[in-house]
Amino acid sequence: MATARKFGPAEVAQTLGRQARERAATPAARIWLALGTVYLLWGSTYLGIKFAIDTIPPLLMGSLRFLVAGGVLYAMAARGGRGRQDRLGASQWGAALLIGAALLLGGNGGVILAEQYAPTGVVALLVATAPLWMAIIDRVIFGRRLPPLVIVGLVVGFGGVAFLIGSPGSGHVRLVGAALALAAPICWASGSVFTRHVKLPARPLVAAAMEMLWAGVLFGIASLVTGELGRLHIQSISTTSLVALLYLIVFGSLVGFSAYVWLLRSAGGIILAAVALIVVARNRAASQASARETVSP
Repeated sequence: MATARKFGPAEVAQTLGRQARERAATPAARIWLALGTVYLLWGSTYLGIKFAIDTIPPLLMGSLRFLVAGGVLYAMAARGGRGRQDRLGASQWGAALLIGAALLLGGNGGVILAEQYAPTGVVALLVATAPLWMAIIDRVIFGRRLPPLVIVGLVVGFGGVAFLIGSPGSGHVRLVGAALALAAPICWASGSVFTRHVKLPARPLVAAAMEMLWAGVLFGIASLVTGELGRLHIQSISTTSLVALLYLIVFGSLVGFSAYVWLLRSAGGIILAAVALIVVARNRAASQASARETVSP
């Protein structure tokens, strides 16, 4: 007669841990983890940018952020995985330049500059339209059919943004700030959609690192051209700005942007299907932030 095997606490813990890792390794679990990472972390980057550019020139801040984050990620990701099968040639670097310029220089740079002319909450509202522009660009340029939920999300999303921008609590918005805040999500959406149609490295983290490195170079060139370095005073940079910059490097770029790039390569359809949910939640959070701000004319 067989006897039942008794498991000790250590064996039970190992079994539960192994089952948890197996569940986390499934594609669905990874997708939801990446979506949650992007949603939670990127909501805080608006405030991080605001603190960082308080004493650091904005374009220089962007250059430092992406050069450091891209360099660290490239050093970690380029040597692993399918390095021999995933060669990095001129076409891959060229594609990374195109996507990095659209996503980070145009998208993130637009946010950095817009926050100098418009309330953070208003900028967040306009940037929250990026998924809507993604759906429109995908439909107009590549002919992808939109599910009914996405169409409803487009109407509700744009209508909600227009209503909240015009509400009394949104504060005074300068035209240049609104233009930059609107251009940013269009650039971001264009880069996001075209990611699936250019020859990037097969490894998403390597692609993210290359895009950040290019963005750091482009931000640096823009900083030099605009004379930011000549106006920089090292002693005037505050500890708060440095901590905010470090936060943007680690959580905004290394973690958040890497998760976003992975999502674009692995779950592009899910991003479009989640348009309505993302827009409603982002608009509600951004409107609350905008109402709390006191903006000088």
